[in-house]
Amino acid sequence: MCEDNQTTVTEIFLIGFQNIHKFRVVFFSLAFLMYMFTFLGNLLIILLVSYNYSLHRPMYFFISNLSLSDLILTTTIIPNMLAIIWSEGGSMSIYGCIYQYYFLCVATFAQCCTLLVMSFDRYLAICFPLRYSSIMDMTFSIHFVLASWAMGIVLLKIEVIMLSQLQFCSSNIIDHFFCDFAPLLALSSSEVYILVWFDFAFCIVVFFFPFVYIIVSYICIFIVVFKMSSRRKAFSTCISHLLVVCIYYSSLIAIYISPSSSTSFDENRIKSLFFVMLTPFTNPIIYSMRNKEIIETVRRFYIKMKLKP
Repeated sequence: MCEDNQTTVTEIFLIGFQNIHKFRVVFFSLAFLMYMFTFLGNLLIILLVSYNYSLHRPMYFFISNLSLSDLILTTTIIPNMLAIIWSEGGSMSIYGCIYQYYFLCVATFAQCCTLLVMSFDRYLAICFPLRYSSIMDMTFSIHFVLASWAMGIVLLKIEVIMLSQLQFCSSNIIDHFFCDFAPLLALSSSEVYILVWFDFAFCIVVFFFPFVYIIVSYICIFIVVFKMSSRRKAFSTCISHLLVVCIYYSSLIAIYISPSSSTSFDENRIKSLFFVMLTPFTNPIIYSMRNKEIIETVRRFYIKMKLKP
C-alpha cells in the first residue's frame, strides 16, 4: 500500500520525444506514412494469402501470420505514439499502459514462434525434401499457429495479472513513447523480485531458445546447400526469411540485451523505434519484392481490377 504522504497512481504520463519541436510536424508525417504503408502492406499480404488458393501453402500461411502479428504490434503502439508526438506527451490509465505492454508481448511472442516454424519449414524443404509434404501440411501449420497464439495469450496474461497487483505511488512519468516492462517496474513501489524472474524465464523460453534453434537450423541448411550443384536456387528460398530474422533479432538484442547507459534515453527510444516501426515496415517489402508468386498474384489482381467496367 502507498504511504499516507503518497498518492496512488491511476494515470501514466508518457513523455515521448523531447527536443523535436522544430521537426515535430515532419517526424509526425514520416511516422504516419510509415504506419499507413506498414498497415496496408501487411493487410494486403493477409488478403492475398487468404483469397488466392494457389497460396494456401504452409510458408505463405506463416507469412500471413507474421503480417498479422506485425499489424497487432504496430497498431498497439504507433497510433498512441502519433498522438504523443503531436501533443508533445500523452496520458493513459495504468491498466491501459499494462495492456499496451500485454498486446505488444503477445504479438512479439507470435512473431518469434512464426519465425521459428518458418526456419523449420525451410530446414525440411532443403534437408529432407521427400518428407516435407508428409510433415509440413496445412493442418500442422494451422494447429501450430493457433497453439502459439493461445500459449502467448495465456502465459502473458499471468504476467499482466502480476503487474496489475503492483502498487504505483507518487511518480507517474515514463520517459518513453510506449509502456515497456522496465519503465513500469521502475515506477512501482512494490517488491518486483518474483515478477523479474518470471519475465526472465519467459524471455529465455520465448526469445533465446527459438533464436538458437533458428541458428542451428540454418547451419544445417548451409551444410546441405553447399553440397548441392544448384546451391543458388536452393538458398534463394531462404533469403527472405533470413533477412527478416536478422532484422528482427538484431533489433530485439539492441533493445533488451545490449548494454546502454541509464541516461541514454534517446538511444533507447531510437532502438525501440527501429523495433516497432522499421521492422514491420520492411517485412512486406522483403516478402513481396523477393517472392515471385506474391508479385504475380498482385499483378493478376491489378489486371483484374483494371479490366472491371
